[in-house]
Amino acid sequence: MNTLAYGLLGLVARTPSSGYDLMLQLQPFWQAKHSQIYPLLAKMEQEGYLEFTRVPQTDRPDKKVYSITEKGRTALREWLTQSTSEPVLRDELFLKTYCLWLTDRNTARKLFEEREAHCLEQLNMYETFLEELKLACDSTPQDHGSPYFGEYILLSRGVSSMREELNWCRWVMELLDQQA
Repeated sequence: MNTLAYGLLGLVARTPSSGYDLMLQLQPFWQAKHSQIYPLLAKMEQEGYLEFTRVPQTDRPDKKVYSITEKGRTALREWLTQSTSEPVLRDELFLKTYCLWLTDRNTARKLFEEREAHCLEQLNMYETFLEELKLACDSTPQDHGSPYFGEYILLSRGVSSMREELNWCRWVMELLDQQA
């Protein structure tokens, strides 16, 4: 199984979910498209890591809600004991930043304005999710035994990362503005 499969198992272990719900839950932390998720869910179901119940819907095909099996829970626990691979960072802005000397100041600034807008949007989303999480678990998500603990520390990291990236973008724009 790949990392995405284990991530899906982890999400389903907490809350039985449809493929669509899983895709939404993953978005803040992992880039995966429905074309990756749905075949992977079917494969994990065939291999006994997941099971599903069919939920009838009107005006739409029936929805499959996946739950983790004992085999899936065992695989997930085993995966958690393994060391993680080195983080992969692929950011087009970083490559373009290296080449900024080849463009004019306004074009360079626009790149950072766009990233600033993206960061503000992400920051708002993470802060909203964090507040909703605190409400959902009576303001105690920092308890390691809580199923919300992982989500709490990831959302907190997302908030910190977006704030740091915003500061960096604003610093670069100040440098560019000083040269105007």
